Formats: sequence, C-alpha cells, structure tokens
Amino acid sequence: MSRMPVPMTRFPFDILAFDLDGTLADTSLDIALSLNEALAAIGRPAIDPAAVRGMIGDGARNLIRRALAHGGGADERLIDTVYPRYVAIYADHPCRGTSPYPGVEDAMTALAHAGVRLAICTNKPERVSLAVLDALGWRHRFASIVCGDTLPVRKPDPAPLREAIARAGGGRTMFVGDSIIDAETARAADLPFVAVSFGFRDRPVDALGADATIDSFDELMPALLDLSGPAGAPWSTGAVPASAAACAASASERRSQGG
Repeated sequence: MSRMPVPMTRFPFDILAFDLDGTLADTSLDIALSLNEALAAIGRPAIDPAAVRGMIGDGARNLIRRALAHGGGADERLIDTVYPRYVAIYADHPCRGTSPYPGVEDAMTALAHAGVRLAICTNKPERVSLAVLDALGWRHRFASIVCGDTLPVRKPDPAPLREAIARAGGGRTMFVGDSIIDAETARAADLPFVAVSFGFRDRPVDALGADATIDSFDELMPALLDLSGPAGAPWSTGAVPASAAACAASASERRSQGG
C-alpha cells in the first residue's frame, strides 16, 4: 500500500474540504439501487445505473426530478412522495456497492499527520451522508460535515462550504471535488479547487477550470504543495482559483433549465 510523504515544513493549508460522491468514494451503485427501489414503489421502471450516474451531483431532489422525467414526467408532489422513500432506503442500506477510491484513506491519514483538518461539503442529504460515512468508518476523520439539507441552500451556493470551514475551525482551505458544481462552489467561496479526474462529472475534467487535477489520491499531497505558491507561501484568500468562463457558462445553462 502506497504511503505519501508528509512534508517536514508547515503544511500550506489548514483545512481540506471534500465533496463526497464521486470524490472520496464511488457511491453511484448505491444511489442507483436506492433510487430504483423508490421508483418501483410508485410503479416506475428501473433506470440503468450508468444513466443514474449522469444524474448525480445537484442534490437528491434534483436526482429524483431527473429520474422521474426520464421515466415519464414529474411534478413537485410526486418528488415529495419519492424523496423520503429514497432517503429511508439509502440510509438503511448505505454501502451495498460503494467503494472508496484507491489511496483515499492513505491520503486522509497523511493529511491528518500533517496537521490538516478535514471537512465534507456535499449535496447529499445529511441522514444518508452520515450513514455512508459510518459504514465506511470515516465519520471520525472529519472536523465538520455539511450536507445538502444542513442549510437552506446547497452547492454551488458558497454558504455550505463556508459553513464547513467555519465548523472545522477556519483557516487556509482547499476544496476537492469532481464536478462543475464543486468548481463553481470553490470559485464563489474564493478558494482554490482541485479536481479529481475519476468522478461523476458531466464534461471533460479540463473544462472544470480547476487549479490542479489529480488522477489518483497519491497525487494529492504533491498537488497541494505545488499550489502553495512560491517558497511554500499559502494561497492568498483573495486569489481567483477557478475558470470564470467555465463556471459562469455552466451556471447560466442550469438557470435556463430551471435546475
């Protein structure tokens, strides 16, 4: 098992905040299984897990909205019916097919040894997020966990990420995620962003406008040190870390679709 070196000098970030789905673990199969059970309860056909994978990232209600539209249309009352069933099924069976990405636990351990506090900022419902983290044995690793229903707003609004940072004690922060929503969230919070190339993104990773991209968690520590600036100086909180064009175009597209 690979072990990433821990820098001897002070680490350039106090907090590393992570998205959950598609960033720390491949949760797509469990999302699909739970969604299809909830759909079956209202007589809707199952959706192929590969198609469900492309619906993930913008919160459970939007996942259900897309799934219902895929299978014959939806209205808010139907979403209200399916949502609690989906959450209950998923929370009861959180890790039937979930797999942590290779190297992620070593990376979290190395960061902790470097004195970095870890946080989660996810659009996943809190009940499900905690169930997944408990099943993986990870909850204790995180100084804060902010979910899609923790606040009245969710990503890409920067408030959940800022809340996760505040609950973790504040400090120089990097955000790690897999999607344009994560990239937009980092930019809105004026934070640097590292993209993983193996998540649930809906576009090429180069289009996310990330400050760095990693293909495995073995690359995370070197990427963070590279982003620390000249002579190990920490990233300025006033820096603009993500591509304005990529993020703004995506936000405009989602607004036009009512998402």
